[in-house]
Amino acid sequence: MKIIIIGAGKVGYNLAENLSKSNHDVIIIDKNYAALSKAEENLEVLCIKGSGVSTNILMEAGIETADLLIAVTNSDEVNMVCCLTAKKLGVKHTIARIRDHEYAHELLLLKEELGLDLIINPEQAAADEIANVLNFSSAINVENFAKGRVKMIEIKVAEDMPMVGMRLKDIGSKFESSVLVGVVIRDDEVIVPNGDFIINENDSIYLIGQPSHLYNFCKVFGKVPHKIRNVMIVGGGRIAVYLGKLLAEMGMKVKVIEIDREKCIQLSELIPEALIIHGDGTDEELLRSENIDEMDAFIAVTGMDEENMMAALIAKHNGAKKVISKASRTNYISIIKSLGIDSVISPKQITTNQILKYVRGNSVESLYRIIEGQAEITEIIAEPESKILNTKIKKLGLPKDTIIATIVRKNEVVIPHGNDIIKEGDRVIVISKNKNISSLDEVAAVS
Repeated sequence: MKIIIIGAGKVGYNLAENLSKSNHDVIIIDKNYAALSKAEENLEVLCIKGSGVSTNILMEAGIETADLLIAVTNSDEVNMVCCLTAKKLGVKHTIARIRDHEYAHELLLLKEELGLDLIINPEQAAADEIANVLNFSSAINVENFAKGRVKMIEIKVAEDMPMVGMRLKDIGSKFESSVLVGVVIRDDEVIVPNGDFIINENDSIYLIGQPSHLYNFCKVFGKVPHKIRNVMIVGGGRIAVYLGKLLAEMGMKVKVIEIDREKCIQLSELIPEALIIHGDGTDEELLRSENIDEMDAFIAVTGMDEENMMAALIAKHNGAKKVISKASRTNYISIIKSLGIDSVISPKQITTNQILKYVRGNSVESLYRIIEGQAEITEIIAEPESKILNTKIKKLGLPKDTIIATIVRKNEVVIPHGNDIIKEGDRVIVISKNKNISSLDEVAAVS
């Protein structure tokens, strides 16, 4: 696929890196020479200096033969014009990053009028993800599959949990669990485990199953989600606006701390349900005066990773129950987790997952990538022409580090075994390591 990316910033660079690794023909356009130089030196992509709005620049990039244009500059308006121009010049598909909350109610109209195939809003997606985590507070991360009928949660294994030292197959039989341990992270290594795999203390495990089964599993192992009622947010940017509104609708009491007085005035108008506090979210005395020890959740979403890290550590030290930090730099994520902060949200990773899902095609319904794509959890619709339909899973010849985690069929959710089969229309959740999957036929060779 020939893909043109407008904007060589953090998101554009990350997209170019992942798409080029998947053997797509990638071209980056940007006016910033320094950003282009970084991409040119480190990635196998073609770089063109210029404006993505310019017809001449787009023609130079070969827009008329391109399959997809992705506009991710810092300006919503520029992104929209880039996509509109590209569609007029013959590109097949367009994706625009549109972030401003003022456009939020007009997205369907914008999509139709501009001929956009996909609109991405990293801040709104990050707010949605944070809300998911707060709904299942004992988890580090939460992802929805099969329209919410199946969830994947990440939890940390503590020394007092009875699963420590047990083989996976013994956990399932002893505790009558209908939950699959699909991925384990141990010392930054991603493992797709088999039944003989032994769980150790400090492992991060990814559990897949129906929400009620996951809740029961966590209850058995002492990870019961607690009800979130009081939330403190540090940073009054776009994520705070989307998140504040969302949490207020969910019946939570929200406090937002913002250091910029003008922003505080705007926030009081945009989120009238929330209490807006003018102050420094890294000021321990301020956090204590605002009863940080009574907060069920503390979320640091300023524009600075270092400030988020510091605020989150102070909140954790002072008794906040659930602490979440935003990270723009992916290399900070493992560092922040190692400091004992409960969850880390990366808008850049969320955006990349959304676009990679779109690029994979219509069969891919959901895509979640673990540690820079070392492993993927993919939800795929079983198409009628698929060669693996109605074949027992044990005869599919699944490669190493690939498992079929869940099959969702109408009202039935199955954690499959060797004799189960995949039928047309099933939603199949596949876990794979170091493999980019776009269809079920890529999962296995029928034997």
